[in-house]
Amino acid sequence: MNRPVLSSDKLSPEVVAYIAGYHQKTVNEVSNAIATNKIVVVGMGINPFVKKARAALTEAGVAFKYLEYGNYFSLWKPRLAIKMWSGWPTYPQVFVDGKLIGGYKETVAALKAGTIAN
Repeated sequence: MNRPVLSSDKLSPEVVAYIAGYHQKTVNEVSNAIATNKIVVVGMGINPFVKKARAALTEAGVAFKYLEYGNYFSLWKPRLAIKMWSGWPTYPQVFVDGKLIGGYKETVAALKAGTIAN
């Protein structure tokens, strides 16, 4: 990954342990869904881009697993853990065949290109 990340030698052992356990149950739930489903959309309520991505997949007849974590007013820490884990800064996060392809814009582009199919 080309995104700069603070080097592990710049983190105390306590910080490393805290990061490793930060909402690990949520991260494991997302990871397991990605491992057992062809297409996974991770999102949040109220966000219009999550709704648009799900609608685009549904209109294309593509089956997907949807995981929702709160909205703008709740569950921000579990969503932060997912962002830290994936490296993607926004929602939705769309995974195809185990790979993060991006959000709404990238999902629509993949549908148009024919790279997403059941």
